[in-house]
Amino acid sequence: MSFRAPRTLAVLSAVAMTTAAVALSAQGRCIRAYGTPACNTDPIPPAFAKTGWRTTGLDHITWRVVDPQAEAAFYAAVMGWRSRSSSDAKVVMDIGDWGTAVFEKMPAPGPAARAVVTGYGFSIEPWNAKTVEQDLKRRGMTPVADNDGKGFESFHVKDVDGFDLQVSNGRNQSARQKPASVKLTASAPFESTGWQTVWLDHFSFNAKNYKASVSFYVNLLGWGPTYDEGSQNELMIGEVGDTIIRGGNALAPGFNPDGGGRAGSIDHISFGISPWDTDGVRAELEKRNLRVTVDTSDGAEIHVAQFKSYHTQTPNGYNLQISYNTHDTRLNLAIAVNPRRGVK
Repeated sequence: MSFRAPRTLAVLSAVAMTTAAVALSAQGRCIRAYGTPACNTDPIPPAFAKTGWRTTGLDHITWRVVDPQAEAAFYAAVMGWRSRSSSDAKVVMDIGDWGTAVFEKMPAPGPAARAVVTGYGFSIEPWNAKTVEQDLKRRGMTPVADNDGKGFESFHVKDVDGFDLQVSNGRNQSARQKPASVKLTASAPFESTGWQTVWLDHFSFNAKNYKASVSFYVNLLGWGPTYDEGSQNELMIGEVGDTIIRGGNALAPGFNPDGGGRAGSIDHISFGISPWDTDGVRAELEKRNLRVTVDTSDGAEIHVAQFKSYHTQTPNGYNLQISYNTHDTRLNLAIAVNPRRGVK
């Protein structure tokens, strides 16, 4: 295995500055324009009455990829995920002891996307299958039952952007307490980093109308908003993780009805890892010949930034973000991109 030669400090600084500028322009465009007409933060009517549910766990995230085995081997080596089942068509992995990743084979890869997130599932409380089904129907959804006959119960519905959302009683989580060590057919792409994935830092969720999507999840699954910035809103998924919902703002001038052409997509997911060392994490990624991009969200230099992370690319081309956020530091991203309201 070959290793890259270390870069010079000047090159690193230039890359970091360019990356920071790109990241700042790409997300949170209202940070320094808070309160302007183009960053309207007025509330919208609730999508429907609150269910009163609480999100208690991440059941799964499902990707559709060209090569599930290669993708799984990558996450095993970089992120410490373990395989629970494996075939050429589908690989199921444990994300620590708190979540599941599913890589399904893409039947006919398109010209651009080789890896896409197609759905996700969360466990909720309180659970009563009949009541949950009725509550979903009352809110205009068409629930489809998905049970295993061994105690696991769930329903699939579509959210406002067309994602497959599965709500369940969480019985799958007990299976993660048993060791997962199924062998993959793909070889490890490089030596293991030794990192463990400890936190769902955030989904980067592109919505047709982020306000409507935020209202959907707040009122259905009990997710808690941090703030409405005018182009996005970061929600806390109970004690499970976070999501940033961004996209069209129907209350702002120039509203783009299709969310900029990316509506209904999760273009990247950020996971918090342990142990974290700002320079060490970068060095380990580069040592494995992986592309590394700095993202501090607000453009700050990474060593002094409130939020620290790197992006890299998986074998199937998915944008993986790796951050230092954990449950205890979960609000660092929200603090970093909190709108600059000015001083009166």
